[in-house]
Amino acid sequence: MTTLQARWLGRVPYAEAMDLQRALHAERADDYLLLLEHPSVFTLGTRADPTEVLVTPASVGAELAVADRGGAVTYHGPGQLVAYPVVTLPEWHDGRPDVVAYVRALERVLLGVLADFGVTGRTRSDATGVWVGDAKIAAIGVKVAAGRTRHGFACNVDPDLAMFDHIVACGVPGAPVTSLARLLGTPPPMAEVVARVVARTATELGHPDVVLESVARVAPSPAPSPPGAPPGAPPGAPSPEHVTLGHVFRGPASHAPGGAGERAGEPVRLLGRLAAAGVAPDAGVGRRPEWMRVRADLGPDYRATKRLMRSLSLTTVCEEAGCPNIYECWGDRTATFMILGERCTRACGFCLVDTRLPLAPDPDEPARVADAVATLGLAHAVVTSVARDDLPDGGAAHFAATIAAIRDRSPATTVEVLIPDCKGDAAALGVIFDAAPDVVNHNLETVARLQRAVRPNAGYARSLTVLARAHAAGRVAKSGLIAGLGETTDEIRAAITDLRNVGVRVLTVGQYLQPSPRHAPVARWWTPEEFDELRAFAEGLGFVHVECGPLVRSSYHAKRAVETTVPVPR
Repeated sequence: MTTLQARWLGRVPYAEAMDLQRALHAERADDYLLLLEHPSVFTLGTRADPTEVLVTPASVGAELAVADRGGAVTYHGPGQLVAYPVVTLPEWHDGRPDVVAYVRALERVLLGVLADFGVTGRTRSDATGVWVGDAKIAAIGVKVAAGRTRHGFACNVDPDLAMFDHIVACGVPGAPVTSLARLLGTPPPMAEVVARVVARTATELGHPDVVLESVARVAPSPAPSPPGAPPGAPPGAPSPEHVTLGHVFRGPASHAPGGAGERAGEPVRLLGRLAAAGVAPDAGVGRRPEWMRVRADLGPDYRATKRLMRSLSLTTVCEEAGCPNIYECWGDRTATFMILGERCTRACGFCLVDTRLPLAPDPDEPARVADAVATLGLAHAVVTSVARDDLPDGGAAHFAATIAAIRDRSPATTVEVLIPDCKGDAAALGVIFDAAPDVVNHNLETVARLQRAVRPNAGYARSLTVLARAHAAGRVAKSGLIAGLGETTDEIRAAITDLRNVGVRVLTVGQYLQPSPRHAPVARWWTPEEFDELRAFAEGLGFVHVECGPLVRSSYHAKRAVETTVPVPR
């Protein structure tokens, strides 16, 4: 039985969670348990009657989504723990899995979790789900295709129960709903509920080994003492920090990407977020080791590339992000073009790019980038941008125009785009994918626990979903991680595992360098030998191309990666 990869992802929009599940389902590699909350949404299962949504969803601050799970109408929202197991079921009869047995196992998971908090639940022969008395506390709706599962269950921890008044919940008119908060008088910490769901799910589905990674770190409160568990349920679930029999539990906390921007120049906030994520304020490790030192080589090719960029008024990430490989790359007449200006609407804790108010996009910029690509005679061009959350499409149309301009001037040139997340807008991302870049790169940047600390306006699940969508669109998906922000080896391996499981084929991993005293400190210098070990681990997972080393950056040796991947039809 494979290791169960459990992930607490915080608050994730419904459509993104569906696409993430589809990617994990399609890859058919590791078994996953995605744990999250949704913004308010009413979902219609395959047996749903749309008239059972009794209000216009927007009038109560909710969305409406059609789901391909079984069941009728239900509600998801903040304070409700949603669990999506994406697992391969054992064969039962004529090569088919026993779906009914799987649903019964999920019911036992929920009954056991309730018992851990001293609540006695029950099931009903006439309806799927779990009740306490006559009130429903958890809904179940699954889909099984090719022996692999999607969707799952939702347990009411402390949601706004009034939202259920706007629907005929699960097709049962007048059925009351309840929550752990209502039953216990106070809501249990979500961290505790997550830990128990993970433990119970692992036991019921037969996974002796579990890795739980979370988008943030919290200190769990003491575990409750359950008065007893239902027959057949596993014995007392471990606390969130308990480690036994290969289980690794790390405490989770809520995370909602896309919140109010935090500007650069606020190191106190940054250090506070790092401390909340478990990185000590004095984590800095001093001067660079010898293997991180780069000699400046201002040779004629470097100077020629610099003159060209200036003559065309182009911006490169090589300069804006202080890349240590600029002398090597510019000396080789290669560069990564940064479009949409040099001012970013986000302030990541590791990035040097300017965060002042951005200027309007320059409509002539795509043509100038294409001129530079043609003048340099590039076989492979890399185009990136700052985040432009001020634009309705996040800059997607500008990316598409740049790709088209390069193709018009240099038809034989392969094009790689290193894109922002466009706030998760599927239509905007589709504009970029439809322009048929040969490679779509979007950096995950760091491990789950440190996302909130150093990427306060991004999201771990969102970045994985962007990459999953790129792969589903037929693009070669690529991503990168930076090491040295305070992550552990196990955490970075888990992030690499996640990237591979959503369809990423090309990976870069390099050492973080603090660009200024106002940015996150370097918490650790990874050695060349440790990078070699990460490379071997990634290659063992099946990545087509891996660049892993102290000085590696997202676009380092990008042409080599294209040469080792299967060309994508344009």
